[in-house]
Amino acid sequence: MINLEKIRNREQQTAWIFLLPALLLLLLVFGYPIARAFWLSFFTENLGTKLFPIFSGFNNYIRMAGDGRFWQSFGTTILFTISTVFLELLLGLAIALVLNKQFFGRDVVRTIAILPWALPTALIGLAWAWIFNDQFGVVNDILLQLGLIKAGINWLGDPLLAMIAIIVADVWKTTPFISVLLLAGLQSISPDLYEAHMIDGATPWQSFYKVTLPLLMPQILIAVLFRFAQAFGIFDLIAVMTGGGPGGATEVVALYIYSTIMRYLDIGYGATLVICTFMLLVVTVAIVSFLLQKFQINTFE
Repeated sequence: MINLEKIRNREQQTAWIFLLPALLLLLLVFGYPIARAFWLSFFTENLGTKLFPIFSGFNNYIRMAGDGRFWQSFGTTILFTISTVFLELLLGLAIALVLNKQFFGRDVVRTIAILPWALPTALIGLAWAWIFNDQFGVVNDILLQLGLIKAGINWLGDPLLAMIAIIVADVWKTTPFISVLLLAGLQSISPDLYEAHMIDGATPWQSFYKVTLPLLMPQILIAVLFRFAQAFGIFDLIAVMTGGGPGGATEVVALYIYSTIMRYLDIGYGATLVICTFMLLVVTVAIVSFLLQKFQINTFE
């Protein structure tokens, strides 16, 4: 007689054996740096302490609680993250719906659509910095030719306009990634579902809301969570375009941590910023995941 319980246990053991190398690699790559940063956060280690870190307990965390620059950069990070993810989701969904249709040259268009995501971010940052240049940028030239402005706008020299510029650059680069993920989800939906829904008298909008959106929610959840975490840790694009300026208006948390550790060599406080930022990111992602799952449940109902 076949013992199903024994077979199931053996399969679980085999699965754990295959997963163990990957888990150990993740622990080494992610677990050790976080643990090391947590340990360093309880020490004062900077140019003043030379080579001998001084145990300071929770002093670094108390310092961070009153660090206005950190909280300003955190607010800037949240604003940048929410704005870019929201715009990328809307545009990515629209592009995915178009690319899911049958038309001549669709494969070529799909290939071209993914190119911005494949290009190096630093290179994209340089290109967009030139595009928004106040003297010879393409944006100002177009606006001048259309008669919408009389003089060049200093896009990267104004706090609000600089934020808009980096949001535009990030949306242009990363929207193709979301569109590809959503396109894969759209292609997994059977056309028979739409035909059956149309027979029942549903409009295209009703089919989108009742069929497409609920079945696409797993891909939307993955895309939003991935992009949220990635946008929260944005560094290279902003470092190249604005360097956090003007006046710290576009300085995100990653830039502030980089300056603290690499420029001012304040290792202990920098480790504290890393830990607190990591915890804030985990909490924020958990809240976003909960809200999206709740929306998915309500959509199915």
